[in-house]
Amino acid sequence: MPKFTRKQILAGAAPLIAAAPLARLNLPGHSHSHPSATHEGHNHPTLGHAAMIREHVPAPGGPHDLDKLLYPPEALPYKRGRVREYELFAVDKTIEVAPGVHFNAWTYNGTVPGPVIRATEDDLLRVNFVNGGSHPHTIHFHGIHPSNMDGVFEVVPPGSSFTYEFPARPAGMHLYHCHATPLKKHIHKGLYGAFIIDPKEPRPPAQELVMVMNGYDTDGDGGNNFYTVNGRSFYYARYPIEVKRSQTVRIYLANLTEFDLINSLHLHGDFFRYQPTGTGDYWEYTDTVMQVQGQRGVIEIDFANPGEFMFHAHQSEFAELGWMGFFDVKDE
Repeated sequence: MPKFTRKQILAGAAPLIAAAPLARLNLPGHSHSHPSATHEGHNHPTLGHAAMIREHVPAPGGPHDLDKLLYPPEALPYKRGRVREYELFAVDKTIEVAPGVHFNAWTYNGTVPGPVIRATEDDLLRVNFVNGGSHPHTIHFHGIHPSNMDGVFEVVPPGSSFTYEFPARPAGMHLYHCHATPLKKHIHKGLYGAFIIDPKEPRPPAQELVMVMNGYDTDGDGGNNFYTVNGRSFYYARYPIEVKRSQTVRIYLANLTEFDLINSLHLHGDFFRYQPTGTGDYWEYTDTVMQVQGQRGVIEIDFANPGEFMFHAHQSEFAELGWMGFFDVKDE
């Protein structure tokens, strides 16, 4: 199982945003292309230009593998007395974060990040949690709830279960994650996910996406070797996200990166509205946002032009180590 230090990756690989990503690592599944080659149907050279895209990008998995993490459950209109129920299982699982690079993760329902949990404000949220992992775990939900539902005191041993139940409040973009100690290990290993509470007065219609930023320390030195959105390096460069220019794109963005103080998102070719923390009435207008761990927000984009537009972390090193992708904006 190959392991690469952060320094080796950066020194031994031509950066994605400059040339061929991870080209000199000789990772399984990666083949070299001739510099003069072009993308079929696109006027992009595969090497030496601003970024590679689609089939020339080394990224693990198939084109729809992350759909359940990218596309949230449907928002439901407010209904008094409704119960929203979810099942979460803690599972130890080895995941592929880059071609041929595997990470021994602790997961909710087998994915990093875990599944998107969604409710409407004042729904009764019921989450049935079963710990099928090898360590004690909990679920801590950001938001308003009783102290005995906080995921701090009710530690769940392996083989045991616990049901979290409370009214979903307040409306906004929130998180959930394990709060067992050592906390940094449980979060870094993958026990976290997005938690959306819709307001009683629905947001305007939009194409909705969830993006959870994270990193992986694959050699155990306390520093991340790969960075991703929704768990796989360069995934949305190989499989660009298709959106319609005629509709607003709404992104629920969160940062669960361990070992680094800050993460960020920058959009090429356009500006967007940004609601810091995902709550309240305040919006900024920008093309770059920064988040500390646990911070989140809501982005709304009305694309001015069709085409392929890059998005990535504006820490260049993070982009070179996997945190970048493309929107494929279409007119139809």
